[in-house]
Amino acid sequence: MNIGFVGVGRMGANMARRLRDRSFHVTAVYDTNRAAATSLAQELGCAASQDLSEVTVESDVIFTVVTDDAAMRGIFSGIGDNLLVNARGKLFVNCATISPQVHVDVEKLAHKAGAQTLEACMASSITQAFRKAEPILKELGATVRFIGKTGEAAKVKALVNMVMNINTAGLAEGLALGAALGLDLEMLRKIFSQTGAASRVLETDGEDIQNREHTCFFSAAHAAKDSGIALELARSLGLDLPLARATKRQYDRMIAEGLGELDKSGIAELTFKHRHKHSGDHV
Repeated sequence: MNIGFVGVGRMGANMARRLRDRSFHVTAVYDTNRAAATSLAQELGCAASQDLSEVTVESDVIFTVVTDDAAMRGIFSGIGDNLLVNARGKLFVNCATISPQVHVDVEKLAHKAGAQTLEACMASSITQAFRKAEPILKELGATVRFIGKTGEAAKVKALVNMVMNINTAGLAEGLALGAALGLDLEMLRKIFSQTGAASRVLETDGEDIQNREHTCFFSAAHAAKDSGIALELARSLGLDLPLARATKRQYDRMIAEGLGELDKSGIAELTFKHRHKHSGDHV
């Protein structure tokens, strides 16, 4: 099975490397950052496609890992070059965190072109397509779960990231207040882990928050975008989510102050006293 990738930033590139290492045949990669695509193509020994339609021609399964709704619409419905040129029989596995409606719209476009779509590595709109992609997906995630019709997996992913972002902001505030009180943060994190303050974010980000290590795995800019998707879903249903709103404001503030490319743990730079030019106003 020939596999192509559209969007080879941090996530897409690592997915492609993982599949290459597991003996899958990655045939083509594409990115608007031409240098990134060329570099990865040389590493993987595959083509760095200049056009989206070239990726489709070279691949049976195409993973898309793009940044937002506009980028997703562009690669599937752009005038002239797009992924659905001669796409009959192809399978598109869409891994970006985007609005559920965009997944629905892309599925309709793909269906007209005779192609199939899957949402991320969590769900499928067509059960047969899920079975076709399952051997690949099992190499990319510890758990593969079929969620349901198109758009449902995007809702789940938006909620996962919304709660993760709230947890990260809450942990940053808890550790910031602990530091301001003169508490030993190593001790505090251990106590957190043994009590109701425990969370997955504590495991992944607690030490980084303490040590100001914000190498990016999931950026503040993406955190703001994903919380925004969840808030829009809530707004459409007449729900008020004050914690999600407050968290998004913090991540929006990071972007405004030039910190958007830090890891989401960098939200601590807004809460710890003496770390940031405005931090004292928010302790």
